[in-house]
Amino acid sequence: MCAFCKLFIAVLVIFGPPVEGHAALFSKGPAKSNRSAAGQSYETTQPLLDRYCYNCHGNGKHKGDLVLDRYHSSQEALADHDTWQKVLEKIRSQEMPPENKPQPTAYEREQIIQWIDTQVLRCDPNRPDPGRVTIRRLNRAEYNNTIRDLLGVQFRPADDFPADDSGYGFDNIADALSMPPILIERYLAAAERILDSALLPAVPPMLITRKFAVDALEVGYNAKRLGNGWVTLNSIEEDDVAFFQTLNSTGSVTLRAHAFARADTNVTMNLSFKMDDQVIKTVAVKSKEDSPAWYEAKVDAPAAKHRFSAVVLRTKDGLSPEDAAKWKEGKEQKGSVSIDQLEFIGPPEKTPAAVVETDRKLFGAPPKPGRELAAARDILGRFAKRAYRRPLREQEVVRLLQLARNSWEKGETFRDGVRVALKAVLVSPNFLFRGEWPTDAKPGTSPRLINEYALASRLSYFLWSSMPDDELFAQAERGTLRKNLERQVKRMLKDPRANALVDNFAGQWLQIRNLDLVSPDPELFPEFDEPLKKAMRRETELFFETIMREDRSVLEFIDADYTFVNDLLAQHYGLSGVAGGEFRKVSLRSTPRRGVLTQGSVLTITSNPTRTSPVKRGKWVLENILNTPPPPPPPDVPELKEGRELTGTLRQRMEQHREDPTCASCHARMDPIGFGLENFNAVGGWRLKDGDAAIDASGKLVSGESFNGASDLAKVLMQRKREEFVRALATKMLIYGLGRGLEYYDKCAVDQVAHNLAAKQYRFSALILEVAKGVPFQMQRGDATQIAAR
Repeated sequence: MCAFCKLFIAVLVIFGPPVEGHAALFSKGPAKSNRSAAGQSYETTQPLLDRYCYNCHGNGKHKGDLVLDRYHSSQEALADHDTWQKVLEKIRSQEMPPENKPQPTAYEREQIIQWIDTQVLRCDPNRPDPGRVTIRRLNRAEYNNTIRDLLGVQFRPADDFPADDSGYGFDNIADALSMPPILIERYLAAAERILDSALLPAVPPMLITRKFAVDALEVGYNAKRLGNGWVTLNSIEEDDVAFFQTLNSTGSVTLRAHAFARADTNVTMNLSFKMDDQVIKTVAVKSKEDSPAWYEAKVDAPAAKHRFSAVVLRTKDGLSPEDAAKWKEGKEQKGSVSIDQLEFIGPPEKTPAAVVETDRKLFGAPPKPGRELAAARDILGRFAKRAYRRPLREQEVVRLLQLARNSWEKGETFRDGVRVALKAVLVSPNFLFRGEWPTDAKPGTSPRLINEYALASRLSYFLWSSMPDDELFAQAERGTLRKNLERQVKRMLKDPRANALVDNFAGQWLQIRNLDLVSPDPELFPEFDEPLKKAMRRETELFFETIMREDRSVLEFIDADYTFVNDLLAQHYGLSGVAGGEFRKVSLRSTPRRGVLTQGSVLTITSNPTRTSPVKRGKWVLENILNTPPPPPPPDVPELKEGRELTGTLRQRMEQHREDPTCASCHARMDPIGFGLENFNAVGGWRLKDGDAAIDASGKLVSGESFNGASDLAKVLMQRKREEFVRALATKMLIYGLGRGLEYYDKCAVDQVAHNLAAKQYRFSALILEVAKGVPFQMQRGDATQIAAR
């Protein structure tokens, strides 16, 4: 690794303490359990575990690598948070004990849940644990958006960066965002390109000059190409040579042609220059083959794409009627013009208005003599404060000014010196990384609120995948952001930048980014093409955006009776009355489709290239809707075979496959859900048969709920699995908002989000606000040993 790389990585930890002090801890802690823990202990719970759990997870058995009778004391049991978190999820969803085993009564099940919930995973509002902070770099989307909002230009330099790794389903997870050496090189190159794109050039742009040889020209049909790089125009049809040029600004254009003429004594060869269909100027070509000359014309051209051409016009004055007739018939060639090159000289590229405005805001008027240092301090201080997303310390400003001074001492201009310092800001860890160090980080220090600049940054990257705007900065500076949190969250959700939640949260939660990777068999599904794929993705994006923008209930992700289609997608779904490529909201009340589960994007990414996959579809629902993912299959279990071993319909083959005891436990959870979606083929089209067999879309969850078809499945999820879905969505949003996986101590935060979301009619803004109000989002640990840099 080069010396610069080592230095770069070494300074990642020099992120600086927050500027503001910390306020008092929350007056209102996470929501407490509504169950009483009175009388519940490990000693009173253990007999129930013995009766219902040890048959598989004790007495020498350890199915799923889970052993529950290994604790020698209640203290040991209470300390094993991760194990009991998993047990709680299984018992609460009634997945355990298995259906074929003795079942606890509702009261007994509640006793087990009560002990885990209130004793093992107990929430103590007086001793909150906000979790571990990992200082992390901006991912590609965050980098692009931050450059856009920092400099006001539409430029995406991070598209050339290596792809970001993902963790827990998202690509903004701190522990997954490593720093390969090649990325450091890309940061340096990107900083140069960013400043080139965002600031006015040091030297005024020059006129555009382009020269076109014959091979680069559009040559008329009757023109004659010569082997020596010339073209001869001598047809009565007035053939020409031409090129196209786009002008970004109105200005004077000069056209030039390098030419010579051949003509009889009585013939004058003329060459006309044209812009589009308008003749600009006609010149007499008098030069001969041994001394070709340049001929030119000028015109004021509007900003547009133009066709510029040189056309031969012949003067027939003085010819006899017989000679004129021969000329017109082309039987005699009385003259020609040969051209080997055209030249275009036009106005310089117009500097985009956004660049002019960015340069003006950053540099302002040129400094007066003797005021350069003060002007540079002002420019760099303002820019670095926004780039670092916090106030600067004096030594940081001094270092940036020294970079500018070094350039000035070498004879470079004021702007050149400031530009060097601006580039240093763009490659600084303070810009590239996010995170907060506590001011007095040391073992034993209590958790505390993050300062308001850090809160503004957390909020903006959560909702916008970008830096705070002026309003958030102003609130942080006044110390009023925390008091106005709800108003700011609602404002931010209405901002166009909130589409980052659609692209980055919904795109990964619902996995519609995977549409780019699917390739259904074109012979089996000829209707599936690129326009249909784009329409499917757009449907899901508009659906999520509508719930967000209109602050609708998040339960509509499950049972919404509307969606968004254009004519192509409507035809694919069998919906009538939709014409044109524009997307519009349509009702699904008389159709079998409901929510995201029946949208083409989800159904396609959860299928195989040649057929549906009940396993993939069931697994998708368990992972993304209920947050109860099945364990990975054992390494020695074969995939479903298509050959002689398994026969019948897909459902029958799946049921035969499930007879294998090593497959049954997981497939009993996934397959029934997938069967409920079998009326939709591998690209989301409706069907009643699979081949010649009628489709059986009935199913039964391991918790006992039966359904028949997708609409019935949505009802079951709404009526019996609502709490699980809400907790699952809260978990996904917390992971995304915090940029880390959740631990056992985050259960309190999930409880609070889920509880308060239900109390607020499940509004989308309530989901975001509860995440932003929670302990993990608002606070940080005070123990320096619990803070990591990657």
